[in-house]
Amino acid sequence: MTKKIVSYYPGCSSQASAVHLDTSLRAVMPKLGVEFKEVQDWNCCGASVGHIAGGHVPMAALSGRNLANAKTDGTSDFVTPCAACYLNSHYTNEKIRDNAKVRDEVNEALGVAGKSYDGSLNVRHICEVIVNDVGMDAVKAQVKNPLTGLKVAGYIGCQTVRPFARTERGGMWDTYDDPTFLNDFISATGATAVPYTKKTSCCGGSVSVMSPEKTLHLIKDIVGEAQEQGADVIATPCPLCQTNVEMYQTALNQKYGTNFNIPVVFYSQLFAVAFGMDPKKDAALHQHLISADPVLARAK
Repeated sequence: MTKKIVSYYPGCSSQASAVHLDTSLRAVMPKLGVEFKEVQDWNCCGASVGHIAGGHVPMAALSGRNLANAKTDGTSDFVTPCAACYLNSHYTNEKIRDNAKVRDEVNEALGVAGKSYDGSLNVRHICEVIVNDVGMDAVKAQVKNPLTGLKVAGYIGCQTVRPFARTERGGMWDTYDDPTFLNDFISATGATAVPYTKKTSCCGGSVSVMSPEKTLHLIKDIVGEAQEQGADVIATPCPLCQTNVEMYQTALNQKYGTNFNIPVVFYSQLFAVAFGMDPKKDAALHQHLISADPVLARAK
């Protein structure tokens, strides 16, 4: 297997709410021929709340600094697993590449710290790397412990494939309205992807964190369909989606009289268990608010 080295930007959630995504990706990606070279001294990209009062130049400078640091790694690809980080970083990269005014503004800010950036990296979502560079055959080849009988609702969320997935610079890797990549990931592990129309619905994003009373109805629909379809677990690629859909199930039960208790895991955790890796050290399945028992029961 040819090894691909990429600059890896984990994003802020990797240090707290989505540490289990980061842990499991670092475990499984080398088995798929991808080596992470973590961007040195990376900073928050300003996702979500940064748009409230940050302004265009400060926001662009945050991502620009990460890209400038990554440029020194000597790699061509800047890869992140977070939907919001990907949107911010990819958008900024394209603006710096194509718009001289933006490039000058960002480099004026970066110049204070002795940095500059020209837009020459390829900013990619890790799922796109898995689809386009790794391929499902390579994923299936690593499966030593098929997750046979596990029913999974693949919840992609609203940002991972919008708006760049069907663009040339975004890798042309899936569609906006009916993406299939997550079901492909699930099936590759030997699990069953249940029919799921809510797969690209919004969970409320950062609004759910700040004002959940405004978005609980959105999460109710997401979890409710997964339950109706008989899913044992919900799997997602998005850190904020995972947090919202998992942590608000108790609030949903209290408000709506439901009985939700469905684990919400990352696809990379399914990969780790299917690859026969350690369910704690590699899959980090112990770091859930709702115990991932259906997946843990299949670990070896």
